[in-house]
Amino acid sequence: MSEITRRLPAEWEPHQATLLCFPHNGNDWPGKYEVIQWAFIEIIRKVAEYERVLLVVKNESLRQKVHSMLQQAHANTEQVKFILQNTNRSWMRDSGPIVVQRSDGKREALQFRFNGWAKYPNHRLDWHIPSAVAESLKLSLTEVTFEGRPVVLEGGAIEVNGRGTLITTEECLLDQKTQVRNPGFSKEDYATVFAEYLGVSNVIWLGDGIEGDDTHGHVDDICRFVNPTTVVACVEPNTKDVNHRRLAQNLERLKSARLEDGSKLKVVEMPMPGRLDFEDLRLPASYVNFLVTSGCVLMPTFNDPNDAWALGTLSELYPDRQVIGIHAVDLVWGLGTLHCLSHEIAAAAK
Repeated sequence: MSEITRRLPAEWEPHQATLLCFPHNGNDWPGKYEVIQWAFIEIIRKVAEYERVLLVVKNESLRQKVHSMLQQAHANTEQVKFILQNTNRSWMRDSGPIVVQRSDGKREALQFRFNGWAKYPNHRLDWHIPSAVAESLKLSLTEVTFEGRPVVLEGGAIEVNGRGTLITTEECLLDQKTQVRNPGFSKEDYATVFAEYLGVSNVIWLGDGIEGDDTHGHVDDICRFVNPTTVVACVEPNTKDVNHRRLAQNLERLKSARLEDGSKLKVVEMPMPGRLDFEDLRLPASYVNFLVTSGCVLMPTFNDPNDAWALGTLSELYPDRQVIGIHAVDLVWGLGTLHCLSHEIAAAAK
């Protein structure tokens, strides 16, 4: 018998559902919890127009509250399936499972170890999200290991084109001092893991992430694949902004990068919104933290002149989907927006 191989589909490929988690406390959004609840309702409402929503909620009491709020907002509640599971946070991109397709026609849920971005100690409840989701979807769950040890990886740290190429950053995965995911891991070690579990044959390494990103370098605030050969990449024209140098260096790496077949990567530049601060924090506002569904793309907007430019850019890159702006000034106070909060559940291969 031939060995079973895995493939992580690109986010524009068919979905079974989008995974979200309704926040049950305001710890990630101090002082803004009431506003954030309705922001979530609007995200769920829009996604449910195009595909199923798997919604993690803490308990039955919250399920009833959220269901009532969705009805108030005239959301299609028939498209929402609830999963009762207590969590520490709501960032499904990073703590949720990664669903891959296998060469035997089955799907498999992968559980990478989540360690609170190697920063926050209260993350143990989030360890149970992958198993709860896998059980709801009736999928087998596999823990990702390398040489006998669990591998730490968040979904926001990687970006794939579904054909064998993956983009990530050195700041996030190779750091051995500040926020350490896998002590002693090399680029070669990661390449081995990506090949075995995600079907990746080609890794493009960028440098640093944007300022204000407390994940320490997630790629989904820097660049995203929009088709198998094209990425949209952030640029910061203000030379006095620390992000100018970081993004310019990443842009150069992307322009010189090769895809899995040896061809050049097409790079489309995307502006950054103007600097956004709240209290003593710079917030990681980025237009490329967008959420892709079967029929639409939800893009974060920030009451910024560049909002229209960014929406127009994405509309050209996704001609077969509606591109919809979602107000994210309050969301980003939690240090992430639409892509961070969501995770696509890949459909079974046809």
